Amino acid sequence: MSLRISQLPALFLLLLGPSSLIAQQAASSGQPRAYYIRTDGNDQLDGSAREPWKTIAKLNGVHLNPGDSVFFFGGETFYGTLELNASKTGQPLHPIQVSSYGNGPATIDAGDSTAVVLYLSKYLSLKNLRLKGAGRKNGNTKSGISMIQCSHLNLDSLDITGFQKSGLFIYASADLEVSHVYAHDNGSAGITVEGEEGKKSSRIISIRDCMADNNPGDPTNLTNHSGNGIVVGHCTSVLIDRCSATSNGWDMPRIGNGPVGIWCYEADSVTIQNCLSYRNKTSVGGADGGGFDLDGGVTNSVIQYCFSYGNQGSGYCIFQYWGASPWYHNIIRYNITENDGTVSDSRAGIYVWNSSGDKNQFYDCICYNNTVYNSTEAAVSFSEKSERKDFMFYNNIFVGGDSLIKGNKGVDVFLGNDWWSLSRQFNADGMTSFSSWTRKYRLEMNAEKIAGFNLNPGFPHPGNCTLTRARNLADCSDYRIPAKSALQGGGIDLGKTFGIQTGGIDFNHRKAPARGIGASF
Repeated sequence: MSLRISQLPALFLLLLGPSSLIAQQAASSGQPRAYYIRTDGNDQLDGSAREPWKTIAKLNGVHLNPGDSVFFFGGETFYGTLELNASKTGQPLHPIQVSSYGNGPATIDAGDSTAVVLYLSKYLSLKNLRLKGAGRKNGNTKSGISMIQCSHLNLDSLDITGFQKSGLFIYASADLEVSHVYAHDNGSAGITVEGEEGKKSSRIISIRDCMADNNPGDPTNLTNHSGNGIVVGHCTSVLIDRCSATSNGWDMPRIGNGPVGIWCYEADSVTIQNCLSYRNKTSVGGADGGGFDLDGGVTNSVIQYCFSYGNQGSGYCIFQYWGASPWYHNIIRYNITENDGTVSDSRAGIYVWNSSGDKNQFYDCICYNNTVYNSTEAAVSFSEKSERKDFMFYNNIFVGGDSLIKGNKGVDVFLGNDWWSLSRQFNADGMTSFSSWTRKYRLEMNAEKIAGFNLNPGFPHPGNCTLTRARNLADCSDYRIPAKSALQGGGIDLGKTFGIQTGGIDFNHRKAPARGIGASF
């Protein structure tokens, strides 16, 4: 620990000059103060704006009080690891702030280590910084930010790149606001939330307006997936809103279970909404590589108002793996998938898989008012391992290149959906007559009447998505149903019929007709 100014003899304080006296008086009085760091500074000075420090090491040895601020000079690079632990803890009305000043963000270059370690920190804000590692294959072996057992933190406007593990790694932490994080060119993932066994050690976390781009895979992980965009597990009450993930997973160094753009597992009460996941990949011969995923052990969660396209795996994955806790009471609604699942094993826009082999471990899923467009593959696919119960599909649009559905439909309920084969108008289970198919499999039947449709949905511009920002999703009109289409009001009124509270808002955040079919009106 460095010697504090308050411990120096009074005579020496007089020799320090007016600015040092002011800083010392502020510290001794308990008033918040600001510390400044510049590459032309001096660690022997007092850290004020006029007499800035030079290194991260100096800051690491200083106790910060509630309300204190730390500013790195913008445009400059500082080397090492910033440590923010229990000795640097704020209060609810007086958080500690760490940021940049001057021209643009400052850079913390961690080389082969972690740029920022947050341990037992509370009421702290970290923003407007660039965090850089040596590269996932060039010597770095850590995460960009490692947050462990922290609470009431605000992370905003951070650029995190060049780390072998995750750009941002959160473990067993609560009450967090994460926004405008650009996590790119890392290994394991862009953003990861983890926790202790169970689902409660990481909780009440908001991840907004973040981008996870080109996180290809961890070259040292030969036993599990890597190359994810945003992944959250062992957590509860997590919101992922207006985030995007793209070009992740293409260099996972193994064949097996693979990465996904944005997903959760062993989690409760997760909401993924208004997000964009596109052109994500997996290893050659590997599985997954999808857009979104509610995976093993997920409960009481929802994916809504999201768009996926061009992913090697399915746009929306509904998975339960062996050994996970039960998966149940989840909703997928008002989403769009375009030309997903063309490379890995799903070969469809929506994919259902359960390796536990137990339908009592995998139940109660409602998929409604989604639009699935796949010009070459199927709309919906069920794995050979997909034992389940109480799966319902209402008011969706299923468009496929030829055959519309793959695998065992089990006893799932399909009602009020529109089915359209681009090559044959209708093709499912080897049948090209929609009415014959409905009666044979007792699907799309309500009181012995056909309740589904075999209509060309008439999308204005299908199959040509160029969206790259989640904030532009609501403006997308490519899959809006024409005003005079029967799909505007031919579906099932889910509120009156089943008591399902849909919210009444469509993909574009416009009022959704109660009996509308598809995601966008």
